[in-house]
Amino acid sequence: MGAPGHIVISHDGSPGKRGFIAELSYRHVWRAAAVYIGAVWALSQGIAQLAPVFRAPDWITRWFVIACAIGFPFWVAFSWYYKLTPQGFKLESDDASHDQAFHRATGRKLDVWIIGVMAVAIVLLITNTFVLHRDVNSAAGAADAKAIAATLAKVPFQSVAVLPLTNDSGDPKQQYFSDGLSEELISDLTQVNGLKVIGKYSSFKFRDSEDSLAQIGAALGVAHLIQGSVRQQANRIRVTVNMIRAKDGTSVWSHSYDEKLNDVFAIQSKIGEAVADALKVKLLGKPIVASDKPPSGNVEAYELMLQGRAIYRRGTESSIRQGISLFQRALALDPDYAYVWGLMSNASVNLGVLFLTGDARQQAYAQARAAADREQTLAPNAAYTHTDRGYLLAAVDNDPIGALAEYKRAHELAPNDTTSMNYLASGLENLGQLQAAVEMYRKALANDPARVDIYFNLAIALLGQRQLDAAEEVARKGLAWQPNYPWLYGILTEVDVLRGDVDAARSNAAKETDPVIGPWARALAAQIGADGKQADAALRDYITKQGKDQPYFVADLYAVRKRPDEMFDWLQRAWSQRDPNFSGLLLTDPFVLAYQHDPRFAALCKQAGLPLPDRAVAAAAASGEP
Repeated sequence: MGAPGHIVISHDGSPGKRGFIAELSYRHVWRAAAVYIGAVWALSQGIAQLAPVFRAPDWITRWFVIACAIGFPFWVAFSWYYKLTPQGFKLESDDASHDQAFHRATGRKLDVWIIGVMAVAIVLLITNTFVLHRDVNSAAGAADAKAIAATLAKVPFQSVAVLPLTNDSGDPKQQYFSDGLSEELISDLTQVNGLKVIGKYSSFKFRDSEDSLAQIGAALGVAHLIQGSVRQQANRIRVTVNMIRAKDGTSVWSHSYDEKLNDVFAIQSKIGEAVADALKVKLLGKPIVASDKPPSGNVEAYELMLQGRAIYRRGTESSIRQGISLFQRALALDPDYAYVWGLMSNASVNLGVLFLTGDARQQAYAQARAAADREQTLAPNAAYTHTDRGYLLAAVDNDPIGALAEYKRAHELAPNDTTSMNYLASGLENLGQLQAAVEMYRKALANDPARVDIYFNLAIALLGQRQLDAAEEVARKGLAWQPNYPWLYGILTEVDVLRGDVDAARSNAAKETDPVIGPWARALAAQIGADGKQADAALRDYITKQGKDQPYFVADLYAVRKRPDEMFDWLQRAWSQRDPNFSGLLLTDPFVLAYQHDPRFAALCKQAGLPLPDRAVAAAAASGEP
């Protein structure tokens, strides 16, 4: 006999005392559990595969699995108290048989059941994975292909997107050079009359994309794609270009250029002319000229420009300063390089607006103004000269009327250029001409559908007209292209506040990551809650931390709280400090526009040289207050 407390089998087959684990095995509980789980697995797969045939709802399989999970402990308890015998299930206490051979035979029978159930489950799994899923994927793929083909059938034949040329130099640091050539090729092609050319921001979204050419063409709305590579070694450059029909991948035209490096500008023009000829479109009456070519033809100055531009666009304070340094080196080599003077002006404006205060900001603005003046002298009829001058007037001088005149002239000189369209739309928007701005923004997006900053600007113009659903739709389209883009969740927060949706406002505000817009959005969302103390605390905290540098946004918070006296005080402070948000947002801001009939609003507009809102904006603002 065994030791007390354990069950064993004596030599004569009678039961003794055993441990708990041994008893589970003796009663075949493990095998019963395995049969149950295998059967549930097999049945759930069978139900899932048959449900579509009988058009059964999706919840059938889910609830079957939940019910089986609830029943599992009851099955285990049943298998503990009842055991399988030749006479059927019997209570363990009623079973007089303790024959080891019998238990082994019963175990083998259960093993057969387990193997059978598992085999059925595996067969169903393989069928579902390799047959049904393949059929579903094939059907989905066919549907996608049909939709893509339908989209491509609607795009104009004379349309093209330049995908970023591959850097084949073997040096990753030379990426700026191949990107620069890609961008200039796009700029050159906009000089072709009647040719739809997708902007750089959208084309570059598909760098190293795994999407098919047809998918890319459909996403960008073009019939043709240009691919190629750039190899720069010593004083030689090799550019290979292939224009492909998006719908079927057929090559329309291809060529390789192997020239001296200082012939790079001629190569750009030749490619543009060849594309125009292949698509049977005409130039705008003059040869294609590279807009970023140094007048001296100095390739080193050109490379410094490309490198500085790529670094400057990263948008941090250090990158802007580094970009300015490289621009200065390029200008030392070619003092008449008008395009670089424009880059210097823009970079200095952004450095001052985004990162500097006080005397340091004014010094940056002075440098920007001097650079813009030099650009104006060197290239008075270049489109980029007028956009750069307009940006300076709008951001530094708070002269939106002068800025709009410059933007209009730039658009006249480069009617197909997305950047010119974007600047013109922003100029219209800043002067309260919101519907005209909306139309121009939508035209720009047709040529640059993935340019997220345009979605942001368009959403602001729609908000100014209180087109809340349209503003939300545009903001979400922008987030679909770039989920982490700053300010768009701020737009959604504004929409929620105007709707009075507290939970949605707080949710979207929490997602806003921009260091300026984020705190304002969260303070804004707090103003519409039922907790007045929390709203007061959020306002005080925002004024303490942000009021000095963001007076316009403090005015916005008071507008939402329906306290116009404080709102106008802070608006006056924003004007006195030349807060860039003042002229950029005053005539588009739905919170402030709710008080446009107050005489103080008209006085403020007169002081700032701004027109009163047009009738359409006034009617929209009068339709409801925040």
